[in-house]
Amino acid sequence: MTTIHLPGFPRIGAKRELKQLQESYWKQEIDEAALLKGARELRQRHWLLQKGAGVELAPVGDFALYDHVLDAQVLIGALPGRFGFDAATLTTAQYFELGRGNARQPALEMTKWFDTNYHYLVPEWQADTAFSANPAPLLAQLREAQALGLKAKPVLLGPLTLLWLGKVKGTPFDRLSLLPSLLQVYRELLAELAAAGTEWVQIDEPILALDLPANWLAAFAPSYHALAETPAKLLLASYFGSVAEHADRLKALPVDGLHLDLVRAPEQLDAFLAGWPADKVLSAGVIDGRNVWRTDLAAELTRLEAARAQLGERLWLAPSCSLLHSPVDLAQETALDVELKTWLAFAVQKLNELKLLKRGLVDGRDAVAAELAGSEHVQASRRASPRIHRPAVQARLARLVPDGDQRHSPYPERAAAQRAWLQLPALPTTTIGSFPQTAEIRAARAAFKRGELDAAGYAAAMQQEIEHAIRRQEDLGLDVLVHGEAERNDMVEYFGEQLSGYAFTQFGWVQSYGSRCVKPPIIYGDVERPTPMTVRWALYAQSLTTRPVKGMLTGPVTMLQWSFVRNDLARSEVCRQIALALNDEVLDLENAGIRVIQIDEPAYREGLPLKKAALADYLAWASAAFRLSAAGTDDATQIHTHMCYSEFNDILPAIAAMDADVITIETSRSDMELLSAFGDFAYPNEIGPGVYDIHSPRVPTEEEIENLLEKALAVIPAERLWVNPDCGLKTRGWPEVEAALANMVAVTHRLRARLAETVA
Repeated sequence: MTTIHLPGFPRIGAKRELKQLQESYWKQEIDEAALLKGARELRQRHWLLQKGAGVELAPVGDFALYDHVLDAQVLIGALPGRFGFDAATLTTAQYFELGRGNARQPALEMTKWFDTNYHYLVPEWQADTAFSANPAPLLAQLREAQALGLKAKPVLLGPLTLLWLGKVKGTPFDRLSLLPSLLQVYRELLAELAAAGTEWVQIDEPILALDLPANWLAAFAPSYHALAETPAKLLLASYFGSVAEHADRLKALPVDGLHLDLVRAPEQLDAFLAGWPADKVLSAGVIDGRNVWRTDLAAELTRLEAARAQLGERLWLAPSCSLLHSPVDLAQETALDVELKTWLAFAVQKLNELKLLKRGLVDGRDAVAAELAGSEHVQASRRASPRIHRPAVQARLARLVPDGDQRHSPYPERAAAQRAWLQLPALPTTTIGSFPQTAEIRAARAAFKRGELDAAGYAAAMQQEIEHAIRRQEDLGLDVLVHGEAERNDMVEYFGEQLSGYAFTQFGWVQSYGSRCVKPPIIYGDVERPTPMTVRWALYAQSLTTRPVKGMLTGPVTMLQWSFVRNDLARSEVCRQIALALNDEVLDLENAGIRVIQIDEPAYREGLPLKKAALADYLAWASAAFRLSAAGTDDATQIHTHMCYSEFNDILPAIAAMDADVITIETSRSDMELLSAFGDFAYPNEIGPGVYDIHSPRVPTEEEIENLLEKALAVIPAERLWVNPDCGLKTRGWPEVEAALANMVAVTHRLRARLAETVA
């Protein structure tokens, strides 16, 4: 029988139960026992759901209390030495400190998981890093699954991917030098899993979809020959792109099966079917694990029938990747438009699609004729629906001239005009945009959504919060203020709710990191802006102060990347539509007197193709979309952008091509490491390197902030340097925010005085 399995399942729960458990534990509202009990119940509920949907191999180890890469570090006993923690005796409190920091140590660095909006905690490798097998956490979950009568498939992050994802700390060395000792630990883990009754173990090596150096590729064969000596059957999993160029290498590996992402790269199937070994399983990832559209079941069944004719029961069915990136259950969405809802499938519905495809393969098309007819009707309905196509949007794009995305003057001329107007001191201070979303703000928003608070009452409540934020910023002595974004639920959802072509869910949450969940909107049709979105809030904030207030927008690439995007139009075209809609807002803000406007692009890096062959095309259209969103503004209008938790070293020319007047970036967790790349590149415009980590509750000392700013001044001229936190402050509390910003401003004043003395 064709086997259905999952690379992974969403761990947050349909109603974000994991988030509630985490945050209640951090607030000391529940104890460790209650946290672990709640997590166990959630995990088991998910397994039983999968079993009921026909999943024959349930993933174990995909459920993490904070991050699966952190869990991998615990399994191999390689925690950063600076914390002084022992993986074998690690407490729950210590586990969370690794992700959130403590009074002595900042948290592990965080960055994007390949080209997704999930953030993982970066391992820290040193030349003397020692590994030791610590299988207890995974074995405990395995026993839970077995107790429920499930056939479990443990999921491990592969040794080469784990090494690749980490960063070298201390004296530079070759990470691959750690591989022999790491492989020994993996052998021990696999032996323990086999002894506990495991038949199959999934080992994820998503770096196979990258352009790997030759020595890393060469390491796969000896690594998997070493792992093949253990009793467990190994299913090697790749995803997020094609691995067709490695087909011969992968066929020759001594593994028992291979999983392919046939959504991102459907064309690679032929390369693997040709000469596929007779003793290996081929897992077809045919259900999209990263988007919400229903599968064209008839087309997929046709492709699978040909594969099954060759492979028989050695053809397995699965989503393209872990369903971690998918919302949990569409059945909860009672407010969605009925027609639109028929076009969608969340994680639970994707399980049903797999089950139906299996029935079609095993029992024949006649057994699923009604379901196939329904699927074909849905696909036709979506293609023909008038809600998707807006002729005015298409006509506007067609009218764009080749230089329609350019500012009036080059940066040096704009900078002079901006300085003359803004009259800011050296090292101007600002924040990235949001301030704490307090209980009062959330209560007012909830009451408004329930109809218990009318529009006027809601506006008054938000204005009160905006004034509160403005007064606190003035008291702190910040130079360029923000209105605090009290009225915004999410930096993408807020704008998408006001744009045509977007739809929204009630419970379509996915995990971004830790307890941070986002609810991506769904771009189903052509995008345009019917009315202004932010102008009234920005104007109200500016009316409260004589200091400049930034208008705050989310950029076109981030609006694209952090949404579930339509799959019937090129992403570049969707992005240009969004850019034009945002340009309308930028010009309205400028005309209303808001002359500092921030267009955030934290997702710019995650949009990069994983293969370099497609890189130039993406960078060209992504940078052009950003420029298009700011096109036509006056030279004296200062355009900011913000990027965070990504590496930019290799794409700095494209970032410079965005031509923002000021860019703010995350640099505190990496100890200003990223800033050196901007210095080496001689980035021409102004930069605000983040001087403290907003994702940790700890308040940075003045000494820590001053140390970071000194490093920044060694790279960036003072006249082009801004001072700001790493990111928005939405998730923090006011006491820690005020303490951290007070330290930031105090250090800035000292450095200004020192610079003035140097000039004198």
